[in-house]
Amino acid sequence: MAHLASRRTRVLTLPVGLALTASLGFLPTGTAAAAPAEEPAAVTADGPQLSYVVNTRAGHGTVKQVRKAIAAAGGTVVTSYDKIGVVVVHSKNPDFGATIRKAKGVQSAGATRTNPIVPQATKDIGAGQPLTAGQARAAAAEAEAGQDALEPLQWDLPAIKADKAHEKSLGSSKVTVAVIDTGVDDTHPDLAPNFDREASVNCVSGAPDTTDGAWRPAAGESDHGTHVAGTIAAAKNGTGVTGVAPGVKVSGIKVSTPAGFFYAEAVVCGFVWAAEHGVDVTNNSYYTDPWLFNCKNDPDQGALVEAVTRATRYAEGKGVVNVAAAGNSDHDLALDAIEDSTSPNDTTPVTRTVDPSACPDIPTMLPGVVTVAATGAKGLKSSYSNYGLGVIDVAAPGGDSTRYQTPEAPAVSGLILSTLPGGGFGYKAGTSMASPHVAGVAALIKSTHPHASPAVVKALLTHEADATACGAPYDIDGDGTVDAVCEGGTQYNGFYGAGVVDALDAVRK
Repeated sequence: MAHLASRRTRVLTLPVGLALTASLGFLPTGTAAAAPAEEPAAVTADGPQLSYVVNTRAGHGTVKQVRKAIAAAGGTVVTSYDKIGVVVVHSKNPDFGATIRKAKGVQSAGATRTNPIVPQATKDIGAGQPLTAGQARAAAAEAEAGQDALEPLQWDLPAIKADKAHEKSLGSSKVTVAVIDTGVDDTHPDLAPNFDREASVNCVSGAPDTTDGAWRPAAGESDHGTHVAGTIAAAKNGTGVTGVAPGVKVSGIKVSTPAGFFYAEAVVCGFVWAAEHGVDVTNNSYYTDPWLFNCKNDPDQGALVEAVTRATRYAEGKGVVNVAAAGNSDHDLALDAIEDSTSPNDTTPVTRTVDPSACPDIPTMLPGVVTVAATGAKGLKSSYSNYGLGVIDVAAPGGDSTRYQTPEAPAVSGLILSTLPGGGFGYKAGTSMASPHVAGVAALIKSTHPHASPAVVKALLTHEADATACGAPYDIDGDGTVDAVCEGGTQYNGFYGAGVVDALDAVRK
């Protein structure tokens, strides 16, 4: 995030001053009739107000009965997603979680935060860099016929052959990619032509707010979602930057609080909204707060995993391909033990050792979600990018320190250039920036194969990716010490998954 200091940050000695941000439950089977809810005894409500997700068997009848138990336990229903059996609740009862878990019809329940309702969890790495007027003029002078003015600075487009793909197709306006993020400024000249207002919403409370413009970042809020949206679908209109899929639609689903927290109730709302409003692809460049890793054997964290899993599966069942950033801690997510000293990030973190297979980063590590690692201008794994054999599906440009991976001229920065609120442009880096490249390629695949299911789109995404071998021992800073170990072969490995996505193959029949 450009201007909010993350609480999951460790600073490296990068010349561009980059701060690196660190970045299953299952749907119930069967359709058994709901038993009458067991109403707990009345309780006092003298604690801080917290938000909860309460997971029940799917179906209106069960949810209706559980509502009575929620009220008796001192809870107030904010909204309920009956089709997936997830109820969003506020309560001041300090024992609400323990009480409601005992109620009939409740399968799991957990607090979505450790701090009362009153930072950030995006997957970019620290402060962005605005484009200077001099850089813009120089780029425009280099632009060739058919290029947008700033396209010469976008080394990431030829890195995935998007420039060649655009000669064949810009993508279909019948395809929509939803940016589940900090909000999108749809008034930006590069985004306005492709913006899908009907598929946009504010989900911060856990319930959809369809007020006009509610999907935009407010003054002082993060520019992250607007940057992501430009990478996906900035219009090819002769000015500004060009998106990976500049002919598709993009929508904004705002799920981040003003302080930059992505809580589970908002994330669930975002996926359900996308599922029910014609979205084809979602991009998720964040992790769900307040836990970097959510352990399924913890009653609170396990409930969050369950709720978000239900939401992603519901979306995929409605035809949505979900794409997510892998994270920026340079972690090997295939290890069975990782130290997390950053959670919970909304109160006081504690140090714990977790097994990512049992404590996933959500939604990134959930079944069916496409997990994306980042590469730099030289095509190597970005210095910060998480990795892991069996975890990473594909890779895409996310940028890196120009010192580590310098692009070819006329590009001047190793970071990713895209749109910023208010009509501006700027550079960012992170797996946050890699994921929208993949979402854009998925949108091109969907444009080429409009009737393809999510499973087929994901299969094509990996099949068409350019296989990338591990290469020489990974010493990105050249100090003689191996910085990460890549496991696997050329066709599939822990750094690049099935390879770097290929936009040109995506538009070929």
